[in-house]
Amino acid sequence: MSRLAAFVVTSALLLGTAACGGEDDEPARREPPSVAELDDQLGSDRPEKQEPLPSAPPLTEEFVPPESAPELGARLGRAEDLARDPATEEAVRAAAAFETQLLYRQLARTPQWERRARAAVPPRYRADLDAHLTARRSLRSVLTTLSAELPAWEIVEPAPTADLRRFYREGERVHGVAWELLAAINLVETGFGKIRGLSSAGAQGPMQFIPSTWAAYGEGDVTDPHDAILGAANYLAANGGGTGTTTGPGVENALYRYNNHPGYVDGILAYASVLERDPRALHGLVRWQIVYLSTIGDLWLPVGYRETAPVPVRAYVRQHPERHLGTDTR
Repeated sequence: MSRLAAFVVTSALLLGTAACGGEDDEPARREPPSVAELDDQLGSDRPEKQEPLPSAPPLTEEFVPPESAPELGARLGRAEDLARDPATEEAVRAAAAFETQLLYRQLARTPQWERRARAAVPPRYRADLDAHLTARRSLRSVLTTLSAELPAWEIVEPAPTADLRRFYREGERVHGVAWELLAAINLVETGFGKIRGLSSAGAQGPMQFIPSTWAAYGEGDVTDPHDAILGAANYLAANGGGTGTTTGPGVENALYRYNNHPGYVDGILAYASVLERDPRALHGLVRWQIVYLSTIGDLWLPVGYRETAPVPVRAYVRQHPERHLGTDTR
């Protein structure tokens, strides 16, 4: 099993094929959204002129955890608003997205706060809060051991959100795989392509293909976001996921073939549900950071991190103490 980076499960596609779910059990295929419809849902990446918005904490400042559940819920609602609004200035938007990521992580490991935090979150985000907690806990269940070393990775900027959503739309149009599933897998596997490196199983590219699976289902360059996303859509469709929906036995079977752990399936479905409720959430998720869960807790690996060999986590923290985001390893 490959190592997880906080919200990232860098895992290989499984070999082989599986029988698709029975046609009688599959949900009705939905029509893929048009370019105009999805652009209208997602909004533009280009900020519009407006009065200055409240500033979220810059990425360079130390994250200060909330001291109470109501504070966490209130901060989460404010940060989600900023992260999803295309009019938010980019630096604030990126910081707000990072804030949501860290708040969801804190709440997932503080279950006694859940009820009161949920009450403090604006009602429009309560279903998303539930989904984020499900995703976090489900994906955490995939990991059985923690590493005392950081991986040999390079962390880079992801492709523009507009490009990514166009690739997801194409995957849905060509192969019938719901775009939200492709986006959720892209998030979980490599943080939308921010992680470059080889997993312990030899998986490559933003959708984490092993060479033999890429040879069977991919076309072009495994490291190219467009080609990788289309290859993943092809693989999922071949295993029953081309239903045009995010639910049903065919979809679940396809996700299980992608990574044979029920926690992985549940995590992907939870993130996909967030995007299905509000496609603008993609803007925030793309701006999430790479946070690696190690034996000493959460470590932030910012864009520009590049190591060609594993690095002891304690040595990394001595050099970058501001990137140690917490000691809880849950």
